[in-house]
Parts: sequence; C-alpha cells; structure tokens
Amino acid sequence: MNAPVSASWAFIHERVGQRSYNVSHSDGGRQMSLIVAKVGGASGVDLDAVCDDVAELWGAGTQVVLVHGASAETNDIATRLGHPPRFVTSPSGHVSRYTDRETLEIFEMVYCGKVNKGLVERLQRRGVNALGLSGLDGRLLEGKHKRSVRSVEDGKVMVLHGDHTGTVERVNESLLRLLLGNGYLPLVTVPAVSFEGVAINVDGDRAAAAIAVALQADALLLLSNVPGLLRDFPDETSLVKELPAVRAEEYVALAGGRMKRKVMGAAQALEGGVGRVVLGDARVARPLTSALQGAGTVMS
Repeated sequence: MNAPVSASWAFIHERVGQRSYNVSHSDGGRQMSLIVAKVGGASGVDLDAVCDDVAELWGAGTQVVLVHGASAETNDIATRLGHPPRFVTSPSGHVSRYTDRETLEIFEMVYCGKVNKGLVERLQRRGVNALGLSGLDGRLLEGKHKRSVRSVEDGKVMVLHGDHTGTVERVNESLLRLLLGNGYLPLVTVPAVSFEGVAINVDGDRAAAAIAVALQADALLLLSNVPGLLRDFPDETSLVKELPAVRAEEYVALAGGRMKRKVMGAAQALEGGVGRVVLGDARVARPLTSALQGAGTVMS
C-alpha cells in the first residue's frame, strides 16, 4: 500500500530538559524502535561516524531508515563534467537547484551510484544488511513533475523550462515495511518518480519527513554540518535548542539557506504524527544517538 503524505521498537525513555520522551511498541514480545534519519551531503559530514552509530542502534534492535544526500559530491563531479550546478532563488526566497535532464543524470550517477553504494558498503562492513535504493525504485517516492521553475534574476522573475523537480506526495510504505520486516536496512536517496514515470529531483529533507510520516516513526533526525538551527549563522553558540512546532513558520524566516527546508520538513513530519524531530550535527561521534538524547534543535 502506498501511503500519502506502526512499526515496533525498543523502549526509549529519554529526557530533554523537562520533557520526557517515551516510545514503546512490541513485535512478538520483542521491543523495538523505529527512527528515520536523514544525513546531509554537505562537506564536513562524518559518514563513518554516522554508519558506526547506525550499526550500534541496529544491533540493539532499533529499526532505522537512512536517507542521504550528496550535494557537495554532485557539485564537484558536475563541475568536472563541464555542467556546473545552477541554483535559483524563488520569489518566496527559497534556493533550489535547477535540474535539467543532464543534471538529473549526474544526480543519478552520484546519489544512486557512488554515494549510495559507498554507504551500503560501509554498513555491510559493520554487519548491517543495508539495501540501497532511490525513490525511483519500486515507486518508493512519488510526486508531481514540475516542468518549470520561477527564478528571481537581476530583480526580475524568470520562468525556466525543462525542469525535473517535484515534491513527494506518496510513499510506498509497504516496500519499506517489507524490507524492515525481513532484516534489511533501507538506504534511500533521490530521485523520486513522477506519476507518469519520469525521474524527478526532490528535496531530501522533505522526502525523509514524508517517509517518517508514512511509517509513523517515533523520531525523525535531520543531520547536517551544523549543530542545528542557528539564530545567528554561522555562530554555533547561537543554537536554538528547542523549537515548538507552532512557531515553525516564524523560524523558517530565521533559518538560512538549506536550513529553511529542514525546518519545513520538520514541521511537516510533526503535523503528520511523527513523535519528534531533531535537527542535529553529523560531524560528531554517535550523531544519531546524540540527537536522540537532545543534542541539536529539538522540535515537538
């Protein structure tokens, strides 16, 4: 069944400030937990630390769906191939990548190939039976194909055609549950697929949020190369430690660059029933565990 935008787990009892976080599901008498984690693809992210922590959680009985990016690697390879990335700013101020067909093919090469399989290998070496797939495979992530994008250039609004982007509107929940139920860790990346079967670039953080909602995950962790939402970027001492979901729109204006999408994805996940969301740091040791313990920006 595909879920538009109840798995079982280890009892977690954690305290964030004065907040108690409890999760308890059962699976044939065995207690487990389910988290969705998205690790960004910017420079500075420690993928080995991420994989070490995923392996530790997985070995302890926690079910994990890991979503990953590859933006820095893609930018580098696209430039070396003579097709450098082009970023556009929408009239509302959101920055995104213009994805023509050639860019999409580079995406598939880097995200689905080099980075995805590299992470699968890392996890396999740590004893985790990871299975890498994109949103295109098995129609895991579906959405509407947006064929043009509006961009503000030199103060004028331009319409760029030939775009291959979209937003995840449906998640193949049954495929993810099939994998998890048979001992596989799903390692997911873009692109997604349009309803007509065309590959489309989608935002990874919001894709992770859609997956978390479809699975009704107990937590969504959005990990990047900063410690969380910063009031005064790049001053890391200005970390916002707690962000009530009702104030998410206010904080979207505060967030800069890619962090805007993360805050929007976090709000989407909480509205859809996910237990809580943490914007955490993927540069530290045990990044998932640290986020679950409240390090970063906690949204609930």
